[in-house]
Amino acid sequence: MTNAAAKTLPGLVGLDHIGLTVPDLDAAVAFFAGVLGCPDVLRFGPIADETGSFMTDALGVHPRARIERVAMIRSGHGSNIELFEYSAPDQQSFAPKNSDIGAFHLAFYVRDIEAAKAFLEAQGVATRMGPIPITDGPIAGQSILYFQAPWGLNLEIISYPDGMAYAQDADIRLWDPRPLSA
Repeated sequence: MTNAAAKTLPGLVGLDHIGLTVPDLDAAVAFFAGVLGCPDVLRFGPIADETGSFMTDALGVHPRARIERVAMIRSGHGSNIELFEYSAPDQQSFAPKNSDIGAFHLAFYVRDIEAAKAFLEAQGVATRMGPIPITDGPIAGQSILYFQAPWGLNLEIISYPDGMAYAQDADIRLWDPRPLSA
C-alpha cells in the first residue's frame, strides 16, 4: 500500500446519494419527478426513537426528532437523491444563499441547456441569468444556469457538450456524462 492510499477512505467507489431534508415530501417528489425527471423509486419511514437516544447517536439530531417519511429518487446516470421529511422539537427552516457557509446546490447535467431553460420556464420555474457560457479558464466549455426549487433549494443545470478545457491535460477527469471517446 502506498503512502497516499493509506490516507484515503478504504474501498471508496463513488457517491451513492445526496440526502436533503424537505418541508413536504410529496411536493418535493412531485417537483423532482415532474419537473426534473427524477423518478420516485422507493419510500419508507417513519424512523424514530420515542424514548432513547438512537436519533442523536446515529444521526446527530434531537433525540425526539422523527423522520416521518423518506423517498429515494433516481437522477439519470448520476447519484441517487434521498429526500427526508423530518419533524423535530428544534427544527429550523432556512434557505441559504450559495455564498453562505454550509450552503450547497445540486447540479444536473443536460444535453441541451437552452431547451432545458425553456422547459423550466414553461413549468413556471423562475431561472436566474443565463445560460452563461464559460469561455476562459479551466472550466471553459461549460454553460450554467441556476434556479430554485419551490421551497428554496438552490439548483443548477450545466452542459459541456464538447468537454471542459481542464480535461485536455488532466491526469484525473471529473465525472463526465459524455461517452469516454469524447
